[in-house]
Amino acid sequence: MIRPTAPKAAGIVLVGLAVLALAGCGNKRELKPAPGHGLPPAPYGREQSRGADALLKAPIQAKPDRNVELRSRSQEREDDPFDLPPEE
Repeated sequence: MIRPTAPKAAGIVLVGLAVLALAGCGNKRELKPAPGHGLPPAPYGREQSRGADALLKAPIQAKPDRNVELRSRSQEREDDPFDLPPEE
């Protein structure tokens, strides 16, 4: 009995290529503007422009902390004053 090895070998090659392609995704290095382009100008009132890494950091107002505790078990909910019946 002869077993077909071509599909198995092709699968191994495809998995190997996928691993190599994903290995390049984790590359960490300093960001630089594309050739021929620069960073945006400094905002009004600031003498120097911020670097690329500083521009990518979101300000605190953009991502506030979550202050609502998730319910881990079934509990009665408090009355919601904004849960109004639909208008007729």
